[in-house]
Amino acid sequence: MPLFEKPPIEALPRAKDRWTPIYLEHGRLEVDDSGILWIGSDGLLCPIPIATLSCLLLGPGVSITHAAVKACADSNTPLVWTGEDGMHFYAYGITPTHDNSMSRIHASWWADKKLHTLVGRRMFRSRFPDIEVYKYSIKELRGMEGIRVRALYAEYGRRFGVTWKGRDYNKSNWNISDTINRALSAANASLYSLTSAICCSMGFIPSLGFIHAAGTLPFIYDIADLYKRETSFLAAFETVAESTADIEKRVRLTLKQKIEQTALMQRMPKDLQLLFSPEK
Repeated sequence: MPLFEKPPIEALPRAKDRWTPIYLEHGRLEVDDSGILWIGSDGLLCPIPIATLSCLLLGPGVSITHAAVKACADSNTPLVWTGEDGMHFYAYGITPTHDNSMSRIHASWWADKKLHTLVGRRMFRSRFPDIEVYKYSIKELRGMEGIRVRALYAEYGRRFGVTWKGRDYNKSNWNISDTINRALSAANASLYSLTSAICCSMGFIPSLGFIHAAGTLPFIYDIADLYKRETSFLAAFETVAESTADIEKRVRLTLKQKIEQTALMQRMPKDLQLLFSPEK
């Protein structure tokens, strides 16, 4: 008898019906008689219900056995390797129970100029419903986006009493940024990790963006932008307004609350499918 019995695919929950991802660091994942077991560096032993999770986020200091990886794959539970507290997205494991239908749709729409523009406009329409997006090119919409996002930053600064001097940060010298910029960067990075996990678990291709083009995760940036106003932006300004102490940790906790309050885990899979629905 195998230590972990592979469940039938029809018995596995869909991504939108699964629980929130679990983040782990400094410990070991292995298979025991009943499933996946987490062995923490502090001695904590905790069974992991992998078949009901949207994904496992593996942070620094995590080791995982071959059998545990296979068990996650059999349960259609993606593994995502991240930085500390989910701050960076490094890699993910493809689950063999997926078909490639969503990847093929994503690639074909990305390669078709008309459909590529349609998806980009739908993204902007989701964020700015008062703009007649079909009258403008993607380049024009990008310019309008920049103006509106800068105005939103200023609005949140006034609303929460946070001094706002503009979006300014340096990845190579984190400490020279002011507190609100560090809070925004920390919140956005965590949102990118969650977005990556959802998109990858559904079969989307992170490198094929419709608005963003540079880097390795342009599609992730496209999708995360749809939710920043109500999640990472709001979390950053609220957190800084309360206190500037321990800002990175606190802003991630506030972001988690925003994600739960906005039902983002349930909404994002539906929104992703609507972006690629046939035009009516």
